[in-house]
Amino acid sequence: MPTAVLTDRERAAVQAYLRLLHTVRAAFDVPPGSHRPPVVPPAVLAEAEAALAEAGLTGTEERFFRLLRQAGATH
Repeated sequence: MPTAVLTDRERAAVQAYLRLLHTVRAAFDVPPGSHRPPVVPPAVLAEAEAALAEAGLTGTEERFFRLLRQAGATH
């Protein structure tokens, strides 16, 4: 399968999404019985949203997730 070359903006969107994903996972990785609610810093979410918008990927989830798969295949 040919691999597409990501633009700088697409790469930034993928990286911001991955940072958001890792942050969300960490927020939900609390010890059992913990009374601390999961918190995702608004700045992390805002960064991902801005990067997606800058790359023209808002509302194009199918295209974005294809880019994620392609980026993962190159690492």
